[in-house]
Amino acid sequence: MYILNADMDFPPLEAADEDGLLAIGGELTVNRLLSAYRKGIFPWYNEDDPVCWWSPDPRCVLFPDKLKVSKSMNSLLRKQQFRFTMNQAFEMVMRNCSSVKRKEGDGTWIHEEIIEAYCEMHRSGFAVSAEAWEGNELVGGLYGIKLGNVFFGESMFSIRPNASKFAFIRLLKSMQDIQLVDCQIRSEHLVSLGAEMIARKDFIGLLKKYT
Repeated sequence: MYILNADMDFPPLEAADEDGLLAIGGELTVNRLLSAYRKGIFPWYNEDDPVCWWSPDPRCVLFPDKLKVSKSMNSLLRKQQFRFTMNQAFEMVMRNCSSVKRKEGDGTWIHEEIIEAYCEMHRSGFAVSAEAWEGNELVGGLYGIKLGNVFFGESMFSIRPNASKFAFIRLLKSMQDIQLVDCQIRSEHLVSLGAEMIARKDFIGLLKKYT
């Protein structure tokens, strides 16, 4: 197991274990996070644990030209049930992602240290949010990192059915330069939108091309 300090760079991705855990330690500075994302690495850990850095193989991604929009979603988009914005409520989106209950379990990995780090990434111009509003109420959204032509999705939430899907679809339509969406970990929700699994080496090749 590789243990990082403030001065150490990440080990080769081949050092990751079978679950994708590559290293632990280090801090969530803007420079460290930018270095991680450009190399296909992301942080994911519980509160009070050391920072854990992951690079799973295979990798879950979505190519925008393969985005699946169901008939019901097309109908929802036409009805304009929700109002779409970007970067109007970044921290609110993060806190909703943290607090909304999920089928996978009761806990959350989006704790205060993560929120503080990604809000700093947002202030630095690297992290973006997409919001779905019903009147003046935030009812869905997502956030992630944008580097070059790649969007690294971090988390999404819905208080109303399909609100996060709405925000995601509108985000991709608004950022037409995006060539690749990193979904990190496979889920049925992402697969329903067109996500697929590719080998890590292919993912890294795409990062080199698009970031």
